[in-house]
Amino acid sequence: MLMRQLAYLAALARERHFARAAAACNITQPALSTAIKQLEEELGVPLVERDKRFKGFTPEGQEVLLWARRILSDFDSLKQGIQNAKRGLTGNLRLGVIPSALPLVPHVTDPFNDRHPQVKVTVWSTSSIEIQQGLDHFELEAGITYLDNEPLKGVLQRPLYTERYVLLTSETGPLAGATKATWREAADLPLCLLTPNMQNRRIIDGVFKSLDCAPRPQLETNSVINLCAHVRSGRLSSIVPKSLIQVLGMPAGAVALDLVAPEVSRQVGLVVPDREPLPPISLAIFSMQFPGFHESQ
Repeated sequence: MLMRQLAYLAALARERHFARAAAACNITQPALSTAIKQLEEELGVPLVERDKRFKGFTPEGQEVLLWARRILSDFDSLKQGIQNAKRGLTGNLRLGVIPSALPLVPHVTDPFNDRHPQVKVTVWSTSSIEIQQGLDHFELEAGITYLDNEPLKGVLQRPLYTERYVLLTSETGPLAGATKATWREAADLPLCLLTPNMQNRRIIDGVFKSLDCAPRPQLETNSVINLCAHVRSGRLSSIVPKSLIQVLGMPAGAVALDLVAPEVSRQVGLVVPDREPLPPISLAIFSMQFPGFHESQ
C-alpha cells in the first residue's frame, strides 16, 4: 500500500489535479484522495493543501514528495536489476534534450535501441533548466544538454560534440555573396531566435552583450524547426547551431555563414544523475559509445 500511496502522490504532483492524477493511476478520484489521506494519517502531517481543488503541497508535503520520487525510482531500479538478469534490460528511458541538439538525437537513441531493444525510449524537447530539474526529481533517466556554459549539479557528464554557430540568412539579403559574418553584422539584421528560457538563447545574448550589441528579435520561438521556417520566408535571419544545417539541410533561399569575431563554441553532452547505485537504464546509456558524433558539429 505504501508504494501505491507514494505513486499517487507523485502523480498528483505531475498532474496538479485530483481527477487527472486518478485517471493517470487508473483509479477513481475518491480512491486516490483516500489513499493520500491515509498516508497523511500515517505520517501525522498534512501533505496537500486542499480547497475545492488542488492548491499545492504543504512544506511537509514537498519533503515527502522528494522522498516519494526517490523511493519510487529506487524501487523501479531494483525491479529492472532483477529483470535484467532474467531477460535483459527493460523499462523506459526518458531522455530530455535541448532543442538545438534534437536533430542529433538519433546518434544516441539508435545505438541504444540496437543494444537494448526491449527498452522504450521517450524523448522530450526541453530546456537545460528543466533537464536539471527532471534529473533531480527522478523524472528523467538522462539528458543531452550544455556542459560548459551554466553550472550543472549532481550529475555525471560525458561530452558528445562541440556546438558552433552560423548565421542563417537570405541568399539575396544584405550579406549576399559573403562566406562569413561577424556577430555585429548579425545584430543589425531582423532576427528570429529561441525564447529566453532556452540556454542557446542565453549563449547568443551573452555574446551580443560582450560586444555591447543589443539586437531586438522580431520573433521568438521554442522550436528550431520554426526558426528555419521563418528564415525560409526571406524576411528574418537566425543564429543556429551548425549541426542543424548539417542534419536538416539548408532552407530554400537561405545561406549559412560562419559567425566570427568572436568564434564561439559550447560543449554538448550526455548527463545522468550522480547517484549510487546508478539506475540500470541510466547506467546503460551512460556507458555506451556513440560513434556518430564528430568533435565539431
